[in-house]
Amino acid sequence: MSTFLGLPGAGAPELTVLYRGPLASCDYDCPYCPFAKRRDSPATLREDRAALERFCDWVAEQPAVSVLFTPWGEGLVRSWYRRAMVRLSLLPNVRRVAIQTNLSCRTGWLAEGDPASLALWVTYHPGQVAQDRLLTKCRELDALGVRYSVGVVGQPEHLAAAREFRAALRPEVYLWINAAEGRSYTDAEAADWTALDPLFGWSREPHPSEGRRCRTGSSVISVFGDGSVQRCHFVRAPLGNIYDGSYRAGLAERPCPLPVCDCHIGYVHLETLPLYEVFTDGVLERIPYGLDGISRPAAPAGR
Repeated sequence: MSTFLGLPGAGAPELTVLYRGPLASCDYDCPYCPFAKRRDSPATLREDRAALERFCDWVAEQPAVSVLFTPWGEGLVRSWYRRAMVRLSLLPNVRRVAIQTNLSCRTGWLAEGDPASLALWVTYHPGQVAQDRLLTKCRELDALGVRYSVGVVGQPEHLAAAREFRAALRPEVYLWINAAEGRSYTDAEAADWTALDPLFGWSREPHPSEGRRCRTGSSVISVFGDGSVQRCHFVRAPLGNIYDGSYRAGLAERPCPLPVCDCHIGYVHLETLPLYEVFTDGVLERIPYGLDGISRPAAPAGR
């Protein structure tokens, strides 16, 4: 089993950082997203670029770190995110650098990075991009040897497109399905989505989290453009700042204070769930450990 991210057999766990800068603009217009077609001002873009470059300088000085970029908007249409992905992937102290993206950007720049550490968490948005266009991008990633997962929000109107997309992808590529926010699924509906993603059961309903052990705040942190640190994106209590080192005193194992956790980038780190065993060294890019790994442990059918 991999020793990535403090799994059994590892020494001191490396620090995993979920980074989100000021960027909030996106080139897509998804009706379920509050940031659809939002435009950032030139001043905000300059602020975001400077913040990202400063963050990358900080990463370069750390002993061991992995990074997942989780921008509100689309990062890879901005040259500074592409440069950051390449730069960090080439650093010897960076185990993994990944980003959530709609992959609307060109892909040739990825050849400059190290495919052993660079990975993409891609979302397919039916109605925003032609399926053939995104499939072409995925085939380009295959040719470049870039690790990626790709997925769909589980809206009823997306089911047919998701089935077609799954059939067209290489079998080795994991297609994940996110439960649509606020939606309850009947068992029959859940079965349709589970046929595409054997792990859909983990996304189907929020996970009870209050008082339960979570890696966030100890080996996993969220960092924002000014360097401020929270344990995760959803628990607002500050832990300090990376640039003055004050965050280190705030790192400690502590139970989750929220009643439930309903986002993958949060609940994947709950110690009461076996998802580190499922994803091993693919936690950040949401890639399970081999095709056999997506059935071990089995996802719940419902709760």
